[in-house]
Amino acid sequence: MEKTKKIGSPLVQMKKLWSQNALSSTIFALVVMVLIQCVVQGVNAGSFSGMFGKMGMAWLNILRNNVYQGVIALGMCFIIISGGIDLSVGSMLCALGAILMYLIGPQGPLAAMGLVGMPAYFIAIVAVIICGWLFGQLNGVLIAYGKLPPFIGTLGTMKIFRSVTQQLTKTFNPEVPADFKLLTSAKIGGQVLLPILYWVVIVIIMHIIFRKTAFGRQTIAIGSNEKAAKLSGINVKKVKLGIYALGGVMCAIAAVIYIGRIGSMDFANAGSGYEMDAIAAVIVGGTAMSGGRGSLVGTFLGMLIIGVMNNILNSVGVPTFLCEAVKGLIIIFAVLVQRKDNN
Repeated sequence: MEKTKKIGSPLVQMKKLWSQNALSSTIFALVVMVLIQCVVQGVNAGSFSGMFGKMGMAWLNILRNNVYQGVIALGMCFIIISGGIDLSVGSMLCALGAILMYLIGPQGPLAAMGLVGMPAYFIAIVAVIICGWLFGQLNGVLIAYGKLPPFIGTLGTMKIFRSVTQQLTKTFNPEVPADFKLLTSAKIGGQVLLPILYWVVIVIIMHIIFRKTAFGRQTIAIGSNEKAAKLSGINVKKVKLGIYALGGVMCAIAAVIYIGRIGSMDFANAGSGYEMDAIAAVIVGGTAMSGGRGSLVGTFLGMLIIGVMNNILNSVGVPTFLCEAVKGLIIIFAVLVQRKDNN
């Protein structure tokens, strides 16, 4: 009997850790995905040295390819922890990218005023971040003051941002200056690493805001129990405005990195599906859909899990459409696990 207890004890502890410590379970899931990736890459490479080479390049591509969604997911994490959701982030990135390209283009207003080079780029980036803040505030006003459900409010602005951008850019195709691209595409050691570094720095800053400031604690309080938060003296409407504005700022930063990295934008499709990627990263990272619990580091790791999963599926030849189906299954599983824990 004692032997059975000793055998069962580690399993019980693992189950307890999985259900009660979201970050630990996310790390465990990432380790499992990396081990599977090692096996797949090893089979394809045929040798250990070839496997490590393939793994290194695969990870660089995973990090670079998921920077935009990863930055957006950090803002989405705050929103979901507060008990909300934002479906407009992909369309918002598209609109903000169009504004940035207009400002820095050779025929743009800054060039007309004789501002070129880094001074013009600095002004343009600040302007785009302010626009992102305003767009996020619009979502916040609809939700906090208009009393719209977050799903409905941001679904509406998603359509508005995309359609207005497409209408205004029908004959708009400005050239992005080559030196602007260097802000994110300059090579370090022969590799494009700046977008990854920006992402990591933003994760650290957002983690500090979440863990060390009153704003972060108020976000948790609102998501846990909005009525109790209001009774405790928290200005719920003001905090919600700040949360959605922060999401807009993350979209603006992602748009700057996107334009600098890609050098152009397809206004019909740019950012399409990013809202689902961001939500998936947040949920897989251990944030509760019901709000009140989450982790910015977990969101970062959740984005990596999705990136590794896509790499594995592509390596074994799974069609792109089925990759999206697997992503959907992962989201469903993560939410079902959370519901089981809450019950």
